[in-house]
Amino acid sequence: MYKRQVIEGTVIALNKREVVVNIGYKSDGIIPMSEFRYNPDLKIGDKVEVYIENQEDKKGQLVLSHKKARATRSWDRVNSALENDEIIKGYIKCRTKGGMIVDVFGIEAFLPGSQIDVKPIRDYDVFVGKTMEFKVVKINQEFKNVVVSHKALIEAELEQQKKEIIAKLEKGQVLEGTVKNITSY
Repeated sequence: MYKRQVIEGTVIALNKREVVVNIGYKSDGIIPMSEFRYNPDLKIGDKVEVYIENQEDKKGQLVLSHKKARATRSWDRVNSALENDEIIKGYIKCRTKGGMIVDVFGIEAFLPGSQIDVKPIRDYDVFVGKTMEFKVVKINQEFKNVVVSHKALIEAELEQQKKEIIAKLEKGQVLEGTVKNITSY
């Protein structure tokens, strides 16, 4: 067992202020209950991931963090999504200058306004509070920045539809269309 490692532990006791977790070490670790606020159903016997900050503090207590374990795992998942070109779900928390902040696995990612849709968006506010699918397009490890795109998914879908339509076209075939725009040259 090493410092700065994420491992699984078992909740052996809890009260309003703290959670006691056993990881099979000589002493148990205590984690503030506030780190489990997202999980109001936490109970004795539950398995939780913990980050080992220190094997012993001044009192000989094992120092653990559930919050850091979640953050570490989240970064692993975000990096994996970028590497494997995965589609992930995210919750749009709020609007910012030039885009939106999206919660992805508990990490705040940036969704630039230009990456919301293929067509320009006038009212960003309609997206706040929605859960949407995204692709991770960029990660800056040094500054812990993640940039996501919804537009990338739409473009991929449109490209697929285009290929299907072109595959069905035959020379001399008559098709019906709709005039979308008229321009003078």
